Amino acid sequence: MQSCKKGVAETDPVENPVEEPANLTIQDAIIPEVWDVKAGEKTLLEGRGYQVGDVIHLQPESGQGAAFTYTLTEVTASSAVFVPPSQLGTGRYRVSASRGELSQNLGTCSFNLVLRTDIVNRAGMTVKGVVHIGGVGIADVVVSDGYEVVKTDAEGVYYLASNKRTGYVFVSIPGNHEMQVLQGNLPQFYRYLNANPNIVDTRDFELKAVHNDDHVVLSLADMHLANRNEDLKQFQEGFMTDANQQIAQYQALGKKVYALTLGDLTWETYWYSNNFMLPEYVKEMAKLNAPVYNTIGNHDNDPYFASDWLSENTYRRILGPTYYSFNIGKVHYIVLDNIEYLNTGGAVGTIGSRNYNAKLAEQQLRWLEKDLATVDASTPIVLATHIQLHNAPASNGTLPGYRMSNGQQLVDLLARFAEVHVWTGHTHVNYRVARSDHFMEHNTAAICATWWWTGRSGYANNHIAPDGSPGGYGIWQMDGKKLSWQYKAIGFAKDYQFRAYDLNNVHITAANYAPNANSEHQRLVERYAFDFAKANKRNEVLINVWGYDPKWSVSVSENGLPLAVQRVSSYDPLHIISYGMKRLNVNAVPTFDASNSSHMFKVQASSPSSTLLIQVTDRFGKQYSERMERPKAFTYAMH
Repeated sequence: MQSCKKGVAETDPVENPVEEPANLTIQDAIIPEVWDVKAGEKTLLEGRGYQVGDVIHLQPESGQGAAFTYTLTEVTASSAVFVPPSQLGTGRYRVSASRGELSQNLGTCSFNLVLRTDIVNRAGMTVKGVVHIGGVGIADVVVSDGYEVVKTDAEGVYYLASNKRTGYVFVSIPGNHEMQVLQGNLPQFYRYLNANPNIVDTRDFELKAVHNDDHVVLSLADMHLANRNEDLKQFQEGFMTDANQQIAQYQALGKKVYALTLGDLTWETYWYSNNFMLPEYVKEMAKLNAPVYNTIGNHDNDPYFASDWLSENTYRRILGPTYYSFNIGKVHYIVLDNIEYLNTGGAVGTIGSRNYNAKLAEQQLRWLEKDLATVDASTPIVLATHIQLHNAPASNGTLPGYRMSNGQQLVDLLARFAEVHVWTGHTHVNYRVARSDHFMEHNTAAICATWWWTGRSGYANNHIAPDGSPGGYGIWQMDGKKLSWQYKAIGFAKDYQFRAYDLNNVHITAANYAPNANSEHQRLVERYAFDFAKANKRNEVLINVWGYDPKWSVSVSENGLPLAVQRVSSYDPLHIISYGMKRLNVNAVPTFDASNSSHMFKVQASSPSSTLLIQVTDRFGKQYSERMERPKAFTYAMH
């Protein structure tokens, strides 16, 4: 037995007890603080004085939920046999006994339903349990508390010498298995622990066998749900409709589909003022028809705490671990928290400055090293974290520096693996950084695009990110160890992979795009229009290829003759008129900067009216093309 609460004080045995005491008195009753029980299995209830026919009452301490009773049929001089009801749920109960009109409180207890009650304690081990399928243990499953990493034995049993610092234990779901999902679509791969280090926690995990070697994962970055800018309407009618259509199509092909978010699920600035926090996000996201794994972003920290650890507590309470791993098919997935949330000045009732550093805590790196030690080097690695690992690449193709301060440590830990893909968000733009043929970062543009502004009523009626990418998400197809991917624009077919501008028709002026701005804001138009503030009649065409990486190619021909294609860094003119000019038009300075992106290409035609054939080929050999008849109009609705 572990630490306990006793119903009555211990007394000396009565030498000549009467058959029927004046008051019900169970002596030496021991009710464990945490009681591991198996529903329907006989359990000893320690104490002297129980009688056959006594009724044991279990009353939820919260006052909510079902109460239970059990009538004793087996007693000894020092105990009674109690059988936990099959409907008993894990939770805290008041335990009492009654005999006719007499009753006695025995104590309070947190019942913990377990698969096996015969797993003995081991010195120094504070967490134990079984990973199983239908009661049959599974060997070699990785279990961790975020510090220690262990594997189950041949019977599926594990032991952890946990410091309980994180407050939970989680299983790294093995390939071709899934967990039960709760709250709609959240896999329950973790269990919370008691904070008391003197209590040995038993935490079991039940898996189910599936076939998911051939699977699809949607990578979802930066939703910024905050109940503003008509975001919930745009999220449900735009993203949710689009994503569920894709999910249904892949499921119809017999593929398993999952989603992995990349942080900034919410927007902590508005948690308290708009009453939209992580529980509200969970309700909105529950409508996605696939299991969802989550990543914490800087905007998912509680802004009332100027402490990285304390600010994450709400996330842990609602969504569980801030770093963990799991396997789907033959791919090993890792989720990391690379935000050191500082939030200078934050206090209860006061939102701080919400500042942060982009780095991985040393403890995470130590855990990651242990987790990776359990993975074969030939296993494809997908690592998801919020803030980008690298800065955006330049148009000359040189390898950019790190955005994350200890990025090199992360890269070094992953060096032995044959294929590594790092998924990041944060920037709201698209770019890819190929460190080598086996290591690539995929920075993915935002679900919310420009923070839901351009689709708001009265704005551009489109959904466009700061680099001109349509708001969207990644679709990854995993066939065993063969991985392929593409960026999916919300509301468009999957083959919508670029947009071409006839720059002869792109001239951004206050008269055309901010006519209602006052003189002060009209003077800002040239600044926010960049090169497009001046007329360009050089017969140039700008092509924005948002999924580009160095193994893509762009070719353009005019009347059958190839044109020289130059990769350039440029702003996207459609984004400028859809957001920046719309803000100036209502006499507001744009909050979010347009992106000077290097997934842009430029050609010069011989005349203003020739037709161009634009062909873009991705790294997998798939071609996307446009027969561009010129002059081509420049409009808010252009593709």
